[in-house]
Amino acid sequence: MFKTLLIATHNQGKVVEFQDMFKGMGIEIKSAADFKLPEPEETEETFTGNALLKARAACKATGLPALADDSGLCVEGLAGAPGIYSARWGETPQGRDFNMAMARVNDELGGIKGDEAAYFIAVLALVYPDGREETFEGKFEGHLTWPMRGDQGHGYDPIFVPQDMTHTAAEMEPSKKNEISHRAKAVEKFITYMKQDA
Repeated sequence: MFKTLLIATHNQGKVVEFQDMFKGMGIEIKSAADFKLPEPEETEETFTGNALLKARAACKATGLPALADDSGLCVEGLAGAPGIYSARWGETPQGRDFNMAMARVNDELGGIKGDEAAYFIAVLALVYPDGREETFEGKFEGHLTWPMRGDQGHGYDPIFVPQDMTHTAAEMEPSKKNEISHRAKAVEKFITYMKQDA
């Protein structure tokens, strides 16, 4: 079991989520921002490919075991879009604007009516300095809603209603969302693996 794990992201929201999920495991969490690592260009065509690409780059640059995730929103009515381009739909010269990205989802669907099936997917890739690699996948099923509701989450959370719920992911307490989210499910698989590997 390693003592330090590098989370290959500059997204502080994600870092906080991972810190919460790894509480009590005795692992020090570092982020790509701590090492001022450049963000590699995501050139793969799958969530798994992009997660591995980011983890490999961070591991190579620091010599630390690196965990990267690639995640996104897949809307069935948009043939799985925005998918791996979820973050890029929010790119502006001033940084990411997810209000703009959510408005684009609404526009591309011709207006969200509230019954559009969608899911978040997260793939975690763990890369060790010795070259070993593992991946873990989690899914968070639900449907879309409009207008946006809630300010607790990040990304597309304000338009995503989890299965069997009436409120959006952005209206949930972060600790509750972290128990059932796509990332939580992937992390659960990762933690199970870590305990077996200890």
